[in-house]
Amino acid sequence: MRVWIDVSNSPQVPFFRPLIALLRERGHDVRVTTREYAQTTELLALHGIEHEIVGPRHGGAGTAGKVRAMGGRVRALRRYARGRGFDIALSHASHELPVVARSLGIPSSYAFDYEFARVQHGFGCRAARRVVVPDVIPQDRLDRLGARAAKVRRYPGLKEEYYLHGFKPDRGVLAALGVAGMHVLVVVRTPPDVSLYHRDGNPLFGDVLERLGRDPAVRAVVLPRTAEQRTEIVGRELASVLLPEHAVDAQSLVALSDLVVSAGGTMNREAVALGVPVYTTFAGRLGAVDTSLVADGRLRVLTSAEDLRVEKRAAPGTSTERDPAALLDLLLTALET
Repeated sequence: MRVWIDVSNSPQVPFFRPLIALLRERGHDVRVTTREYAQTTELLALHGIEHEIVGPRHGGAGTAGKVRAMGGRVRALRRYARGRGFDIALSHASHELPVVARSLGIPSSYAFDYEFARVQHGFGCRAARRVVVPDVIPQDRLDRLGARAAKVRRYPGLKEEYYLHGFKPDRGVLAALGVAGMHVLVVVRTPPDVSLYHRDGNPLFGDVLERLGRDPAVRAVVLPRTAEQRTEIVGRELASVLLPEHAVDAQSLVALSDLVVSAGGTMNREAVALGVPVYTTFAGRLGAVDTSLVADGRLRVLTSAEDLRVEKRAAPGTSTERDPAALLDLLLTALET
């Protein structure tokens, strides 16, 4: 079977890494397309995933730019996929792929775990044959996106628990960053400033940077999403902040850290899956997944930088028991009529 996977953003790389390996173990031919955005191509290279860059870069923060970029990428993906004989197309929040796949008669699965990115998911859910989501997202929210119950397949837990199955952190990531054992290691992920669902900014995040960056007992590894964010952070001249020059093994970094503070969702949930204390500074509307994590105390909502509990942990985070093969099998139900 010929399988087409589109990876359009950094968090999709760890999601698909074990699934690509499983597909190839089963004898399938897997092709991966991507775009130049954030650390996506660097992470694909870091994990040894062959890929082809197709279409324009991300369209930026504005709606007009996103629309132009989407149109250009849809056309480029159609040119790429036409005549290649793909049997199925898979994506996680890469909404252009189901649109293109449907136009070419290729069955597709569209996965996501944050239901309030309504514009993107409206395209993906309506075009895909199968929609794969966590079981905590209410069906009425999916209905509004065009994902009727008949096309939805659900999985228990977090997607991060599946791709972190059997995970063992690489301590070499700390040596590469020059992090010493006596410091409190905090991993910090910046806000998704270019996302449509994050329009109002995140003033709390700057306070967090100042709080951690001026504490001599801390080493705060900050993972910016864009060059503009990197420039702004460098300009703050914070002695305890470390900014990696290239994409890093973020899952190992999270597992070995003492604390995670993230304005986005994926790194929050990686920390939860690995048993690492985590705060979210997300200023938008929490989805059903994160709401459930807050309710059971595994994710803490930060309202003031002074509320951070910055302390050493006794042991690194541990791997999870979810089987990624179960997630892959749900995606492959797109082959069913």
